[in-house]
Amino acid sequence: MNPKSIIKGRGAQRNVHNRFFELSHEIRDDFLEYCQKEGEEPDKNKTLYLDVFPKTIVNKVTSPDVGMMYSMNPYQGCEHGCVYCYARNTHEFWGYSAGLDFERRILIKKEAPRLLEELLKKKSWKAHPIVLSGNTDCYQPAEKQYKITRQCLKVFLKYRHPVAIITKNALILRDLDILKELTKDNLIGVNISITTLSENTRRILEPRTATIKKRLETVKILSDNGIPVNVMLAPIIPSINSHEILPMAKAASDYGAISIGYTIVRLNGAIGQIFTDWIHKTMPDRADKVLHQIAECHGGNLNDSRYGTRMRGEGKIAEQIHALMRLAKLKYFKNKSMPKLNAQLHQEYKIGQLKLF
Repeated sequence: MNPKSIIKGRGAQRNVHNRFFELSHEIRDDFLEYCQKEGEEPDKNKTLYLDVFPKTIVNKVTSPDVGMMYSMNPYQGCEHGCVYCYARNTHEFWGYSAGLDFERRILIKKEAPRLLEELLKKKSWKAHPIVLSGNTDCYQPAEKQYKITRQCLKVFLKYRHPVAIITKNALILRDLDILKELTKDNLIGVNISITTLSENTRRILEPRTATIKKRLETVKILSDNGIPVNVMLAPIIPSINSHEILPMAKAASDYGAISIGYTIVRLNGAIGQIFTDWIHKTMPDRADKVLHQIAECHGGNLNDSRYGTRMRGEGKIAEQIHALMRLAKLKYFKNKSMPKLNAQLHQEYKIGQLKLF
C-alpha cells in the first residue's frame, strides 16, 4: 500500500454505505477518483460542525452488560477518529456514513446544559450517576470551541448530582476547578481510556487523540487532586495491543489510577468493513492475522451482539486476555476499586429547594 494513499489524521479511510439508505444515495469512490483525475478537489478532509436540536439529552441505557444506567452525549460523531469505535454505527441514524462522516460531520447539541437542568429539576427524577460520553467523547476537539461539557458539569455541581466521565483527551484538565468541587462530595468519577503505550500505534489507531504521555499525565494530575480515576484498557485488540496489557496496567497504577477495566474489540455493523479496510492499508503485513484472531474471539465472526459475551469474547485468545487482566489487577490494583458515587445529596438539594416555597 502506498503511504500517500492513506488519509492522514483519520482513522477510517473512506465512507461506507449507510444501511438505511438505498445504494443510489451512496457517495461512490469511483466518482471521487474521477474528480481527482480531472484536477478537482472532491474532499478537503475538513471537519464540519453542525447544530442539532434534540428534545432530550439523557438516555436510559438498556443494554445489561454496559455498566451504566444513564448517559448523555453533547456531541454525535467524534473527531478523534478511533477506527474501532462502536459509536460509529450510530451516525447512520443521522443520515451519515459510519466511516469518514463520523469523524468529519460532528453534530453539536448546544441545548444540552438546558435540557440537563430541566431533567434534574423534575420531581420525578431520582438521582443516579449519569455518564458523560457513553457514546462519543465529550472532550473531543469540538469541546475547545463550544464548552458544552463544561457547562453541563456546572449544572451537575449546582444540583449536587453524581456524574461520571469517559474520555481519552487531556482537555478534561481545563475543568479541574469544577471536578475538584464535585470531588468534595463524592460526585465524580473519571475513566481515562489508554489503548497502547506506543505512539506509533496510537497515531494510526486513534489519530486525533491526546498522546499517551499526555493521557498518563492527566491520570496523575486528576489523581493528585483526589479525583478517582479508572483507566480503561479498551479495546484489547489481538496482535495489536494485547501484548501490552501488563505494561499498560503498571503505567496506570504508577500514575495514580485506582482501578482498570477492559473490553475485547468487537466490530459490529459497518465497523467490520471500516476496520478491515483500515488494517489492510495501515498494517498489511499482519492484517489477516489480526482479523482471524478477532473472529476467533467471537465465534468465528467479526460481528458479535451477544450480551455478556460481545465485549468479553470467548475461546483461547480471549481466555489468555482474561488471565492477563486478572494478573494485572492482582499485581497492581489489589484491594483497590472506584468509590460509589453519592446520589443522596441531589435528593436533599431538591427537598431543600421545595422548602423555600
